[in-house]
Amino acid sequence: MAKIVNQEKNVVSIEFEIPKDEFEKSLQKAYLKMRGRINIPGFRKGKAPRKIIEMNYGKEIFYQDALDIALPDAYEEALKALELDPINTPKVDIKELEEGQNVLVAAEVEILPEVQLANPEEVEAEKVVHEVTDEDVDVAIKQMQEQNARMIDVKDRPVKDGDTVVIDYKGFVGEEQFEGGTADNHTLEIGSGSFIPGFEEGLIGKESGIEVEVPVVFPEAYQSEDLAGKEAIFKVTIHEIKEKELPELDDEFAKDVSEFDTMEELRKDTRENMEKRAKDNELVGKQNAAVSAFVEASQVEVPEVLVEKEIDYQIKNFEQQMTMQGINLDDYYKMMGANADGLRNSIRPQAAVSAKTELVIEKLINEKDFEVGDDEIDQELEKLAQSYKIEEEEKLQEFKENLKTQSLDYLKGNIQRKKAIEYLADTVKFVEKKNTEEKAEA
Repeated sequence: MAKIVNQEKNVVSIEFEIPKDEFEKSLQKAYLKMRGRINIPGFRKGKAPRKIIEMNYGKEIFYQDALDIALPDAYEEALKALELDPINTPKVDIKELEEGQNVLVAAEVEILPEVQLANPEEVEAEKVVHEVTDEDVDVAIKQMQEQNARMIDVKDRPVKDGDTVVIDYKGFVGEEQFEGGTADNHTLEIGSGSFIPGFEEGLIGKESGIEVEVPVVFPEAYQSEDLAGKEAIFKVTIHEIKEKELPELDDEFAKDVSEFDTMEELRKDTRENMEKRAKDNELVGKQNAAVSAFVEASQVEVPEVLVEKEIDYQIKNFEQQMTMQGINLDDYYKMMGANADGLRNSIRPQAAVSAKTELVIEKLINEKDFEVGDDEIDQELEKLAQSYKIEEEEKLQEFKENLKTQSLDYLKGNIQRKKAIEYLADTVKFVEKKNTEEKAEA
């Protein structure tokens, strides 16, 4: 017997029973589990009968362990009977527990909230257009030129903006040299913004082979609290000055960097590649804009537990990215002068949007019930196999069969999500981007 006693928004109070026969079986399991830890005079340890233990310690001695055994299955059956989909751990209260009687249990559980979807045909999203201009092509060609530049030594002039220098430096606050402010044979591009403001500018006009002093002021928001806002002096020795020698943008350049014989052919190919990427980016941008506008127009109260789960998920991903760079999360906090609470708070706004997006898209999938064919499953399996770079045919087939057997629902869910996004991109209205004044008036 299971019933809903009360429901306020997405918090549901339910009652259900653990049948007396099932609870008795759990009591026996609890006894078998615990008897080895109980000493009864006249019996070897672990050999005392259950009745004797209950006579000495009371029948309640096994109740908690029996509940731990019986409750999960009884709770799952109640959820199934009441068609509830919980999103967190329930608050449980044992209402009645008497020998030889069904156990009455009350639970309060949070379920997925009601989602009111907007009408996608009435939703407006800003039009996404990615055009490739002559200036864009110029920038791409310029990048090729920069990548193929030669670095040549400079002997007859001081440092200027854009040069690359090889330096030793030591940092001082007052007379004291500070930790982390020292390096030898460090390569630095002047104007790159790699150092704190004032350092690179302070090297402009300086000759190589001599020690110079560069005064700086650390930013107030600097990652090290010991240095934030403080004046410092860097003692710098410039060992080498190098400048870029850019190749001429002519037909010889085109031959050197590509399969083409002329700059005209290289520019044409560059534009075609950029236009292809722009088209792909435009499709992704269109889909993102459609989803964002549809989610914003739909109504749902996002439970805090889902926001917290999304924050946990994003922090886990962030931690993995830091680990790949050889930085653990504690070291990151120290470098940035941050802490776990600050990181969670910074993530929270986007996590709330992500949680709402998941609820809205899931609701749309359930309403539209997008069909997934076997051929689409096979295509998804093929993409996954390619991402894992499995080439041996036997292993490839084994990989696909295992995924199809163990993760079919996951595969279908992925495909349905893609179809939902494509549906929104095809259905919402795309309008020209409004300028600031128009938005203010609206």
